Amino acid sequence: MPSVKLSLALLLLLSLAACGPDQMQHLPGTKRIAEETANWEPKRIMPPQLLQATRWAGDSLTAYADTLLRRRLARALAAGDLLRAAAVCHPQNYPEVDSMARKWHIRARRAEWQPTTAAAAPATIAAAGLRPDTARLIGRPAADTFFYQRPITLSARLCGRCHGRPGQDLSVADAGRLRAAFPRLQAVGRAPGQVLGAWQLTQDRTGVAEFFTMKTRKKWKERSLKKLLGRP
Repeated sequence: MPSVKLSLALLLLLSLAACGPDQMQHLPGTKRIAEETANWEPKRIMPPQLLQATRWAGDSLTAYADTLLRRRLARALAAGDLLRAAAVCHPQNYPEVDSMARKWHIRARRAEWQPTTAAAAPATIAAAGLRPDTARLIGRPAADTFFYQRPITLSARLCGRCHGRPGQDLSVADAGRLRAAFPRLQAVGRAPGQVLGAWQLTQDRTGVAEFFTMKTRKKWKERSLKKLLGRP
């Protein structure tokens, strides 16, 4: 009986040795399966990473909204409709922006800021965080709440058509029309680079964590069929 077992073991070793590496079959999509498996593994997201994701989400939403705003302003101004251009200056209410905000559990608003007196600035805007164009305020006011604020400055000629200096960036007549149509408009007479207001976003922890997971998820690159099948 021991000799039979020894013979079987030798046959098994010989059969394995006969199969070289070039004869092994490579299953297609193995790397993709491994990466998808890694993506679904539970990950612990640390507080600094949540704050980083808050900035990512805020930058993504506000950049998207500002792009849509510039396109609509350009169309309205090209048609010669200044009042219509001023009326569309609420990108936080665009359906596309609202859809993106709901997906990532974001509540977005744009607050005006009047720099002439401290009393004129809304209490929710920190003046120190609005002056530099690059300043962003990222915070966590509660365990499940994250806050993002980015200043809005007069950086595009399109914005100067409504918010600029009468007699320079827009005509005195147009300035009068805007004041009559929008008496609550405070951000007028501004020079390029000056602050108009701020984007302010509030996001809950679920949305922040989902955005971080999405941004850090491994991306599988499609490869040709020959490479997947191990062919030269």
